Amino acid sequence: MVQVALTHRSRSKQESILGANEIEGTPVNLAVPYGVVHWMPGRVRVRVPRLSCDRPYGRRLQRAANRQHWILDVRLNPAAGCAIVRYRVEGLSPDRLRVALERWLARAGDPQADDDRDPDSPDRSGESWLSELKLPLLATCLAIGAGPLGWSISPVAIASTIAIAALPVAKRAIVSLCAERRVNIDVLDSLAISITTIQGHFLTSATMVGLIQLGEAIRNRTARSYHHEALDLLSSLARFAWVERGGEKQQVPLEVLEVGDTVIVYPGEQIPVDGRILRGKALVDEQKLTGESIPAVRSPGEAVYASTLVRSGQIYVLTERTGAATLAGRTMQLLQNAPVCDTRMENYAAKIADRAVMPALLLSGAIYALTRNAARAASILTLDFATGIRVSVPTTVMAALSAAGRHGVLIRSGRALEQLAQVDAIVFDKTGTLTQGDVAIVGVKTAEAAIDPMRVVQLAAAGEQRITHPVAEAVMRYANYHELIVPARGEWDYQVGFGLSARVEGQAVLVGSDRFMVKEGVDLDPLHDRHPDVLTAGYPKIYVACDRRLLGVIQYSDPLRPETVRVLEKLRRFGAEIHMLTGDNCQRAATVARELDIPPSHVHAEAFPEHKAEVIGRLHDRGKTVAFVGDGLNDSAALAYADVSISFGDGSDVARETADVVLMKNNLYGLVEAVAIARHAKQIIAQNTGIVALPNLSGLAIAATVGMNPMTATAINNGSSVVAGVNGLRPVLIAPSKSDRE
Repeated sequence: MVQVALTHRSRSKQESILGANEIEGTPVNLAVPYGVVHWMPGRVRVRVPRLSCDRPYGRRLQRAANRQHWILDVRLNPAAGCAIVRYRVEGLSPDRLRVALERWLARAGDPQADDDRDPDSPDRSGESWLSELKLPLLATCLAIGAGPLGWSISPVAIASTIAIAALPVAKRAIVSLCAERRVNIDVLDSLAISITTIQGHFLTSATMVGLIQLGEAIRNRTARSYHHEALDLLSSLARFAWVERGGEKQQVPLEVLEVGDTVIVYPGEQIPVDGRILRGKALVDEQKLTGESIPAVRSPGEAVYASTLVRSGQIYVLTERTGAATLAGRTMQLLQNAPVCDTRMENYAAKIADRAVMPALLLSGAIYALTRNAARAASILTLDFATGIRVSVPTTVMAALSAAGRHGVLIRSGRALEQLAQVDAIVFDKTGTLTQGDVAIVGVKTAEAAIDPMRVVQLAAAGEQRITHPVAEAVMRYANYHELIVPARGEWDYQVGFGLSARVEGQAVLVGSDRFMVKEGVDLDPLHDRHPDVLTAGYPKIYVACDRRLLGVIQYSDPLRPETVRVLEKLRRFGAEIHMLTGDNCQRAATVARELDIPPSHVHAEAFPEHKAEVIGRLHDRGKTVAFVGDGLNDSAALAYADVSISFGDGSDVARETADVVLMKNNLYGLVEAVAIARHAKQIIAQNTGIVALPNLSGLAIAATVGMNPMTATAINNGSSVVAGVNGLRPVLIAPSKSDRE
């Protein structure tokens, strides 16, 4: 059944786009159920429930859209289970649009119709490998058949096959010469292949082509397609908002909200705009935007932001910014504008190899001028460093990525691995990264020695029961952990930003802030005199009083992850400078920093998403290679701007898809493993440079002085490449030593 919910459209318009049968409720035979939420010429929003529970379907739907000529753009929002489609109006009547939509949705609904992987992704199956290597393999088979096996094969056929197989090498050489105005290793390879093929050394040239293309295939496979599967933050908001216009309340679509509108936000609703509170008071959960886990009280005159949630209270907000102009919208724009870096691993070894091209070319020309022996000249061209490096470096990268995967760490690309090995500054988001992300009770202090701390918790739990507030929930968990019997609560009154009063076991119980206690005439001095550290510890707190007599205080916090301290110690041994970023206030940030021995200059508090990106930029300006670790939507911009970005498997979709490294076990120890593996891989790459360079330099000296057969030169060159390639597999065969990790 197609369920229809069109807005601001007449009956005739609804019938024209969906057909009368659907309007009347006649079942439609569709592979994938959907409903049209909103339609206007050139744009349609459809609700597809399957999107919210079937991620592979969403990927297939996106790829299917790329193949539909009538679709200009599509935005998928899995969280809301909807898709926004911009389409070509020309030649597409409403009836044809309906049919096209159904076919598009149905095609993506068939898993057999399309592979779940992106066809442009480097993580392809063996088919792409074979397609790249089938011609070099054919040329090699023909050369072996005509040579060692003695088959009667036309030399022209073999040479033609080699020439066709070598076309990619020739194209890269032409691009280097014509577009980049430089001579690179592809030029040398092209010359060596041409000379040996003309001389009839088919096996030598075919083997060269095969190894070169194998190295390219491996290197391309390690590349990461830099594509952010970013959620549309704004479309994840509710589709409608309540506004007050002309003294009347009315519900309108978000698209028609304007600056100056008075928006009414009720408990449990997201704030749809940026603005200032005109009337009312509310407890606002800003974790989605700032990362702060403890809701804040917002009163008239204070600013509130789109995508934040009203936990309790009701507010009237004067709209100042809407849509993409809101802070949430600008965050997504930051993400889209993040610099796109080269996805191939650029390493010093490859650059050294390229620098050796011109000397090799000159030496080869000089040898030919002196000896008139093309074979000796070709031998010098064959003895290059790049062939071995082209094979060994990507092999090492792939082995390291595989080893990281076995440790529960997903490293998306060779570039990320290289950057991870060079990181000398690591910036951590606080909430949910260094800390657990949930409020927990850290201490209970009493005003008098005779008062039982558990009685304080018991009365607080009695008052806080069924209150939807993180602190109230933490108090209830603490009471349940200690198996306390929570008394029933009688009449009660909750005041946003202050606390609550309730009748418990016939007594008047107060639970709330120090301001609330003073307002109710409760003296706090006995507690502060007995525990002066309560005021200086930096922990947030709630006081508990009974019949106007203070009983005690409950301190709470967002506790550190169990492994955080140890992980930071290990990262410091790697020489990394540790920074902490948080949307939390300065006092709470300083408290966490002291526990982790992070200097005040490395603590950046009250940071909104764009401020986090600025901190990353300042570290870049100091010449640092920066890693950023975060797990929330508010971290996505900083993740995108860092040299290497790290998130958790259970982080937000945007953070997880933006990150270069994903800690699938949701444990910071994975970061230590990832850095150790990256540094281990870097050491192996340096070793492989020596393995490739020494034999080829020795062979080059021999070829230049006494001469060398091209086949021997190829054996030296290819042999060193094979040894380096096998050595490059060590990360997956041998785990890094304990000293590397610690």
